[in-house]
Amino acid sequence: MSTINFRLMKQLWMFLAVAEEEHFGRAAKRLGMSQPPLTEQIKVLENSLKIKLFERSRRGTKLTPAGKAIYPEVQKFVDHMASLEKVVFEVANGQSDFLHIGAVSTAMLDIVPSMLDFIKQDFPDATPFVKEIDSVEATGDLLSGKLDMAFIRWQGEVNEGISIRPLVEDSLAVALPKEHPLAHKTKISVSELSNQALIATSRSISPAYFDLITSSCNAHGFSPRILHEVRSITAQIAYVSCGQGVSIVPFSASKLAPENVTLVPLEESIVLTTVAVAWNTHSPNTLVKAAVDWLAGHSTLTDSVNVSLS
Repeated sequence: MSTINFRLMKQLWMFLAVAEEEHFGRAAKRLGMSQPPLTEQIKVLENSLKIKLFERSRRGTKLTPAGKAIYPEVQKFVDHMASLEKVVFEVANGQSDFLHIGAVSTAMLDIVPSMLDFIKQDFPDATPFVKEIDSVEATGDLLSGKLDMAFIRWQGEVNEGISIRPLVEDSLAVALPKEHPLAHKTKISVSELSNQALIATSRSISPAYFDLITSSCNAHGFSPRILHEVRSITAQIAYVSCGQGVSIVPFSASKLAPENVTLVPLEESIVLTTVAVAWNTHSPNTLVKAAVDWLAGHSTLTDSVNVSLS
């Protein structure tokens, strides 16, 4: 494991101050130090990086091309460190609660933002973190504590220690380029896709989703011509946008579609899956219970109940 180079971190803060002030004297004043040590530390940084960072003249101090090249990354680093410092302070002073959320891409477009609005309003000191996940990742990440909640595509399976709250059912549609001959239709039958090149999410990522597509095609007398297997619904739509074929996707993914892609509902009534929220049954995080209670009150599946194995 590498150790943190605090000296380099300090030098990068100094570099940023000089770059923004365009003057060593003003930068030193901003940093609360005298100019000679600042000048010396910038020289040490230049020697370490083996590049010249500044050009000095009577008109001030300007970044060299090399300095301009590293400036954006240094700015990102400093911003991240400032965020880290704030988080550490809040944790040390008991001012913040954390909620680590994983979600499939379509849930990040409507369900998750609405829940986060509730969290921000009722728990202003909470700090939510959201990342995109595949449904297959959820159980392991919830049990290990990497995630507090996961919004997944649920096929009815249960896992020990995991609680599930069904939220909404999602039907299927066909994503096509807008100029595609089938794009003008109000509904498309699965049978009309027999000669189409399909883009599908890989079975290793979502077995139930992949199997539902292939079984639906088989039920209509053909095997799907899968041209590309990708890692997400977002990628499916992106490939359609690039003219690589058509794709059977959740209708909720219409929010992901660019202007050159249209989604047409399937003629057959095929429910892809239930979008559900999952959490560790034994989670001590009080934000999880509050969020789940709010979601239960805003679910379209009002007759659903929690499914859990403890």
